[in-house]
Amino acid sequence: MNTNRVITNEVLVRYAELSRLKKQIDEELGAMKKVFNEYFDQSVGRNEKGELILSQYKLQRQIKVKEQYDREKTVNKLESINQHQLIQKIPDEKKIQSALDLEIIDDKDLSGCKTTQYTKVIVVKAKV
Repeated sequence: MNTNRVITNEVLVRYAELSRLKKQIDEELGAMKKVFNEYFDQSVGRNEKGELILSQYKLQRQIKVKEQYDREKTVNKLESINQHQLIQKIPDEKKIQSALDLEIIDDKDLSGCKTTQYTKVIVVKAKV
């Protein structure tokens, strides 16, 4: 990657303008998707796939289904049928933080257990 590029006022102005346009475009696309989904809800049914062909364009709605077990209900059910081997223990981060705050446990007790993820965000705004 070329890191010798110079950041100029013109580059910042262009970035800010493109960000503004992107926001407008995203809002307009969102409104259009809402109209498309309302059309398919009425014409083929809620949560059903559909297709509409107009001129040289084809509009399709695909439905992706993600199913997952309700954690509490499933654990209770598995315990009731004596299937403890199907239950996975997970740390409760809120309780861990409370225990740390109350000094019930120390950071060193959990040394090597915590991971940190960084997300980089760039923001350019016009000065007001």
